[in-house]
This record gives sequence, C-alpha cells and structure tokens, in this order.
Amino acid sequence: MKYLRITLFLAFTVVCQGAFAADTVDDHSMLTPGQENAIGYGVVVGALLMFIIVMLVLLRTFKVLTRIIMKYEGYTDQQITAEFKPAKIEKKAKEKGAVWNKLLSLRPLSEEKDLLIEHDYDGIQELDNPIPAWFMYLFYATIAFSVSYLLIYHVFGVGQLQYDEYKTEVAQAETAKKIYLSKQANQVDENTVKLVTDPAVIGSGQTVFKTTCAPCHGDKAQGNVGPNLTDDYWLHGGKITDIFKTIKYGVLAKGMPTWEKQLSPKQISDVANYIKSLHGTNPPGAKAPQGDKEKDDDHAEKKGLISAVVK
Repeated sequence: MKYLRITLFLAFTVVCQGAFAADTVDDHSMLTPGQENAIGYGVVVGALLMFIIVMLVLLRTFKVLTRIIMKYEGYTDQQITAEFKPAKIEKKAKEKGAVWNKLLSLRPLSEEKDLLIEHDYDGIQELDNPIPAWFMYLFYATIAFSVSYLLIYHVFGVGQLQYDEYKTEVAQAETAKKIYLSKQANQVDENTVKLVTDPAVIGSGQTVFKTTCAPCHGDKAQGNVGPNLTDDYWLHGGKITDIFKTIKYGVLAKGMPTWEKQLSPKQISDVANYIKSLHGTNPPGAKAPQGDKEKDDDHAEKKGLISAVVK
C-alpha cells in the first residue's frame, strides 16, 4: 500500500505539472521559450521517474508473489533465501603473471622444464620460448611500410622527398609573406608612412600617378593646373608624411580632391614616395615655384641613418 500511495502521488504530480505546462505554454506573454523548454523537460523527467518507480514496485510484487508460491509448495525459509541469494562461486585465482604471459605469447614458469633445449654450455641452458605474435606483426608491418615508402617516394614519385617538400614549403611561405606584407602595407597612414627607395614601390607609385595625378600635375610632375612637385617649394608641406596627408584628404578649397576612397593606403604611400623620388629632376616646362621653400629633410634624415649604420 505504501508503494501504491507513492506511485499515485507521483502520477498526480506529473499530471498536474503537465496540465500547468499546457496552460502556461499557451500564454506566450508570460513564459519565455527557455521556460517552456524547462517545463517540457520537467514533464519528461517526471514521466521517466514514474516509470522507474512502477517497474520497481512490480519487481517487488513479483518477488513477494514468488516467495508466497514457494512457501505454498513446501520450501523452507532457508531454501527460499538460498534461491534468492545464491552463494557466490569463488573464482580460481589466476596464476601470477598469466595475463603478462598471454600478451607476450610466453609459456608459464610451471612449463619451463618442457621448454628446455637439449644442448647446454657450461651448465647454461636455453628455453625454446616462441617469438611473441605482436612482435612478428610489428616486424611484418615495418617491411610493408618500407616497401610502400620505396614505391611511393622513389619509384612512382607520388610523394615529395625532403628537398622537394622543402621547396614547396618555401614557396608557400613566400606566398603567405606577400599576403601578410600586403595587409601590413594597407595599414599605413600619415603618421606611419616611411620614405623608401625600392624600385618596385617607385614603379607602382609612377603607375598610379600617371592615371590619377598627371592631369593636374603633368606627366613628370612639372605642374599644370596643380603646382610643380619637383622643386623645393611646397604649399602644404614637402615631407613624406605631409604629401601622404595631402593626397589622402585633399585640399578641396584649392581643387585638390581627396583620394582616400579611390586609392588604398599602400597606393597613396607609393605615390608619395614616387613624388619624393622626382625632387630635383627639373623637368622641361616646369611651372613657377609656389608656396614656401623647404629642405628635403626626409632624404637628409635617411642619409644620416645610413651613414650611422655604416660607421
């Protein structure tokens, strides 16, 4: 009766919880999806617990019925207890080291006399223990591996040898380096731009200059609508940082457009370095100087650094 009452109580609780969940799930304004899922999980867990309890009650009932039937058939209490709790059969203790011997395919020490080889030397005899099977499998696997390696790498050339693999990895590293440098180059701004004399940079800047800057400044930067960019006079500063800033943001009051959205930071840097490389070229038909005269501090600073390194 006690188990029956517990079972009925749990069943009533789960049914009430399910009804409450059904009522509350319909009201989406009061419960969140997470709360609805929690209620659903609670119903499932409650149902599982009720099922387990019912199974335990049935098992207990079967045991009681079995005892009653055995009692009716004339079994004593000791016999009934022995039927429900049979004595454990003691396992025979394994011989010490049996597992180890089995793994290594060795014979036990008790059979050592049967393994002795007839010949001996100075009273020393040898056992005829077989080579472990796992060792033979490993040995055969190394042979198969060596044959496969020879065919793949030296006969058919499917795989790459060390030197070829090295060249492939170097090429991959160079590609990754170019990608990294291109990303780093596009992170430059008017505060971090540096003066460089790399021919590749100057050539890239010249290409961009001819397509974007030449209409106003001339194909050789001698000046047209815009000022001459090869002399010592500058309207907005002649340092590499000043030129970068002027190209990037422009001077709308004087007709200089902003190129920040049309050119990448690297392209602006390349154009600025190309303009610096034209200093003092004195192209024919150069426009009259405009602005203030400035010294070429960028080149002077760079030469000073180079001489310091040389010394």
